[in-house]
Parts: sequence; structure tokens; C-alpha cells
Amino acid sequence: MKKLLLVVDYQKDFVDGALGFPGAEALDGPIAAKIAAWHAAGDDVAFTLDTHQADYLDTQEGRRLPVPHCLMHTDGWRLYGRTGQALDRKRDMVICKPAFPSLWLGSWLKARRYDFIELVGLVSYMCVLSNAIVAKAALPEAELVVDAACTAGPDPRLHRNALELMETLHITVVNRKDGT
Repeated sequence: MKKLLLVVDYQKDFVDGALGFPGAEALDGPIAAKIAAWHAAGDDVAFTLDTHQADYLDTQEGRRLPVPHCLMHTDGWRLYGRTGQALDRKRDMVICKPAFPSLWLGSWLKARRYDFIELVGLVSYMCVLSNAIVAKAALPEAELVVDAACTAGPDPRLHRNALELMETLHITVVNRKDGT
């Protein structure tokens, strides 16, 4: 079985930077441990990086979310903490994406024909959700899993809604704490 752990946008600006929120830092240890386990098992790991340019405020996203963040090569663009340290540049793929979802990610996944993809990272109801949908579209027969203990968002209601929505799209959500 060909497996991939996809770490979505676990970057400084979403943890303790421009769009950081309380609790995001608590995901660092569990995500880093998961990366180590996947590496030890010989399975693939890939990282997405929300990546914007200096003209961010002139983009559609910048007009709707006027908070400059994840500007390429800034400190806020970099992976956070132990998760960033777990990146193995010799074997892991890093995918820079200018918007929530990535069509390039979909093409990359389709070419590799994964049977199983697990997603973790931030923000559950934006980038994790949209890239889970891209993965489902690219590989409709692959099993997709989102680890609720390794994703979050600043709005608890939207976070719960995103987890429920992913389940309706036949994406398995594990480790839910809300009992649903």
C-alpha cells in the first residue's frame, strides 16, 4: 500500500504569527511525532506551504483577508517548530501554493497513485479542507484520513463543521474530541 502523510501549512504565521491562534502550537509535538513515525515506516511525507508574494494585498485573497502572511522567504512562511525540524529535505516533497487549494498538488498526487493519504495541519476549515477535496478529486479511490488531533482553526464552530463536511465527502476523521 502506497501511503502519504500530507502536512498542510503548519507555518509560523498560522501558529504564532500574523494569523496565529491559541492552541495551534499544541499540534507541533503530535505532528512532529507523526512525521517521525511515517519516516521510520518508510512511507512518504509531503508538506504544503501557503506562499504569498509582496503584492498579497492586491490579490483576491488579500482583499478579503487583508492580513499579510506567509510571504515567501520570511520567518512567518517557514514551517513551525519541531514540525519544521522534522522535514527531511532529501526525501520529503515541499509544495508551495499561492491559494488555499493546490491543483499542482492534485496532479502530483495523481501521478504517484497513493492508496492512502493522511492530512494534518492548519487551518482545518480552509487549507486542510480544500486540499483534502483536491486529493479526493485526484485519487477518488484512495482512502483519505484527517487526524482531528493534528488540525485546528481559530473558530471552533467552523472547525467542527469542516470535520463534519469532510466526513460527508467520505474522508475519514479520526481522533475527534467532541464525541460526534
